[in-house]
Amino acid sequence: MLPQHLRLRKSADFVSVIKRGRKVSRPTLILYARTSDQPRLGVVVGKGVGGAVQRNQVKRYLRHQGFGLMGKYQPMDIVVRALPGSLQGRLCEDLVSAWDQADKQVSS
Repeated sequence: MLPQHLRLRKSADFVSVIKRGRKVSRPTLILYARTSDQPRLGVVVGKGVGGAVQRNQVKRYLRHQGFGLMGKYQPMDIVVRALPGSLQGRLCEDLVSAWDQADKQVSS
């Protein structure tokens, strides 16, 4: 489980990362990244992904995978927006490749 101090919780934080951060798109997700002094993660899953059970499964999965990736890259605020195809099984590969590309974009 992702500890609360590593989560984006306020709406203003989400908006700030989305408007001022770098955007990386993949078939199953869109990742927004912005440099920060402490890594934090926010997850957005819309109704297009599926019912409440499926949306919650995707949220839990993204938080779990994101927590594992936080220590491997520089500190960034990350917002991950899951797209309707996110239940197809490519979610992990797309998250890792998008995070890697965002890390390169933010550091340059």
